[in-house]
Amino acid sequence: MDRRKFLAATPFAAAAGTGPSRDWLLNALDQDQPAQRGTRVRLEDVTSVRNMFGVFQEIDVMQGGGAGRLLLTSYMNAQVYPLLRRTHSEQVRRALCGAAAEQTYLLGWMAFDNGEHGTAQRYLIQALRLAEESRDVPLGAHVLAGMADQATLVGRPEEGRRLAQAARQGVRDADARACLADLWALEARALAVLGDAKGAALAVSSSERVFGQVEPAREPEWAKFIDAAYLHGEHANAFRDLKQPEHAAEHARQSIAHARTQQRSRRGAMSQAALAAAHLQKGDLEHGHAAGLKTLALARKVRSSRCHDAVRDVRQRMIPFGAHPLVSDFSERSRLVAA
Repeated sequence: MDRRKFLAATPFAAAAGTGPSRDWLLNALDQDQPAQRGTRVRLEDVTSVRNMFGVFQEIDVMQGGGAGRLLLTSYMNAQVYPLLRRTHSEQVRRALCGAAAEQTYLLGWMAFDNGEHGTAQRYLIQALRLAEESRDVPLGAHVLAGMADQATLVGRPEEGRRLAQAARQGVRDADARACLADLWALEARALAVLGDAKGAALAVSSSERVFGQVEPAREPEWAKFIDAAYLHGEHANAFRDLKQPEHAAEHARQSIAHARTQQRSRRGAMSQAALAAAHLQKGDLEHGHAAGLKTLALARKVRSSRCHDAVRDVRQRMIPFGAHPLVSDFSERSRLVAA
């Protein structure tokens, strides 16, 4: 069987992240690990890898995970992973592992966004191990955030909650405000799916409070996507799952406004879908249909399985409205987009 097709078909395994996340947390809290020594590789190699990360992350944010993953995979196999097999000083080794962790995380995230969950999980676990080698605790917490997001999305919210909490514990003494705001948002998502309305609301409040303390210039490159468009979108999804449409609509509108300014179609599509769901939860089919059409228009612009999932979610939420012409219209339009 073709290796890539095999990996894409490999299912998500809930227990796979438990050991790596536990090991990362224990090692992140241990500050006295002995350093390993080696010979040199140039720091310029590491700088080159870090510079390319920004390019590929921009492709993912603006065009979706399906747009650049194969290109990034080729780059990693040809340029980055071979560097790890060479010898280098301890300083360069840690920097290189950190740079490789960022890129490997991005590979996992792209696979996640493209609906290839088994592949995504394996990349994320490898990224976590590389982050551990780099001793970059916030980066490790960021990888755990991706694992938490995936676990909740595939129907394992308890696992998602545990991963987000483990990451928060690991960065409790670190200056990682954007990452912490993200972790609180992802914990809110998991708690909302679990039906814990009070816990989810407190987590959203904590996410907003921490995000208010973020200084963008001090944040690493990988944290740039953790902004108002992203966080309000995640908060909207949490309140949608709690069946609190007023709060969901409020956050969705803020996310949509920020995403429109940045021309971020993927985030805009998912937040329009959350707004559509909020309208439908209130029994407002007309406005739900209008937001659904905006979801479709934005979803056409990106290669993202999550956007297609958002479209399907809106279509499913319209079913209780029966044979209304707006329901038939959206169903037909969404089928065309899927095709």
